[in-house]
Amino acid sequence: MFPDITRDDVFRLETTRLWLRWPRAADAAMVARLAGNRVVAEMTARIPYPYPPGDAERFIIDTRASNAGGRGVGLVITKKNRPFEPIGCIGLRESARGDALLGYWLSVEQWRQGLATEAARAVIDAAFTLTGLACIRASARVNNPASRRVLEKCGFAATGSALELLPARGGMHPCDQFELQRKVWDSGQAWRSVRISRDGSAKPSLSADPAGPA
Repeated sequence: MFPDITRDDVFRLETTRLWLRWPRAADAAMVARLAGNRVVAEMTARIPYPYPPGDAERFIIDTRASNAGGRGVGLVITKKNRPFEPIGCIGLRESARGDALLGYWLSVEQWRQGLATEAARAVIDAAFTLTGLACIRASARVNNPASRRVLEKCGFAATGSALELLPARGGMHPCDQFELQRKVWDSGQAWRSVRISRDGSAKPSLSADPAGPA
């Protein structure tokens, strides 16, 4: 689903405040510490709590394999002035319906600064720019209004609520469901923030990671 440019670990997205890049082995300790916060983990479908030893390393290996295989784009979120210090993760993965599912988490210390919205918009821009996706879907637990606000600010429309399997939460839980159609994204150019550096043009896109691979 995802093109060659996203399958190389020099791939990155850059916004006003953030640098989104492939996860590296050196990120494991920070990912484990931040994702292992109960407040963060309990709002997600796949982050266990307590966070088991070795899970961060497995997450990084699996994400890199998925990226390299074009099955998804999983990135760590960092601030541009601290590119080696993850503050969260964000990604898209292909679904059986032929669209993509958006997921993200951010460390508690970085909440209420608009950083999740900034990261999500960058990933959405890249996905619609580089692929033929017609729709991106996402969901949020009904007790997570902050995540719903992020999706709404990115142009997602609510499509209803349903019970969803949240493996790390041990079963089915009520979630609000959302989708972003390409035609809606096409009308939202004013908020796009990711720009290309390959040819000097002003199109949303990507740039190479000078720090190199993990």
